[in-house]
Amino acid sequence: MRKKIIAANWKMNMTQAESAEFVHSLLLDIGDIREVDVVIIPPFTAIAKVTEALGKAQNIKVGAQNMHWEKFGAYTGAISPQMLVDAGVQDVIVGHSERRQYFNETDESVNLKLKAALAHSLIPIVCVGEHREERESGQTNEVLKLQVEIALEGIDAAAAAPLVIAYEPVWAIGTGLTATPEMAAEAHKFIRAEIAKALGAELAASTRILYGGSVKPDNAAALCALEDIDGALVGGASLDPKSFHDIIRNGCA
Repeated sequence: MRKKIIAANWKMNMTQAESAEFVHSLLLDIGDIREVDVVIIPPFTAIAKVTEALGKAQNIKVGAQNMHWEKFGAYTGAISPQMLVDAGVQDVIVGHSERRQYFNETDESVNLKLKAALAHSLIPIVCVGEHREERESGQTNEVLKLQVEIALEGIDAAAAAPLVIAYEPVWAIGTGLTATPEMAAEAHKFIRAEIAKALGAELAASTRILYGGSVKPDNAAALCALEDIDGALVGGASLDPKSFHDIIRNGCA
């Protein structure tokens, strides 16, 4: 049985004060929820404040939006895996579509980051997904196959148990558009089959695959009810504690 994950990707939003206020409000509403893994993924500058605000709450984890694959070095502006571990981070997003689009990240760099995350006992949330023109031209499976294949190249199945995949159709991110449950289910099933080819059927069956792409309280339930959808990577709707709470409670918990 795969435990669902609801992750809040705040992107380039939230000051330290806003982060603390969000956490305090969420904790009041959410209580001691245990049936789903909740992850808050703030900007680097707010990681310490979110961790502090969470206090002794054991039911919410803290993640990071990105990292470099090297342990240290002359990489101005980059954050290393052990820096994240030192900051108390447990999860890290790898290869988000916005990193690919705006910062020229590649499938090959995603592979390097995935290896580094696993080597440092971080839970990697590896993002894959197609652009609108690729879906409209019938290339969705071809794009997903290539992204998954390269991301998992050289990965040892014995070490890959923490792996999480997030399917995020790029055309649905921040646009208000959402893949229909049927479209999402088809993509998730295909991704799971590709994981099985790369790492074996047993690992594929236990790997959690999240949906990301304009997830909201009113569509989360339909998405998360599907067999191969194991939660959500939430963007804009995660910036409001009530909205995020409703996604957790009404959609996927």
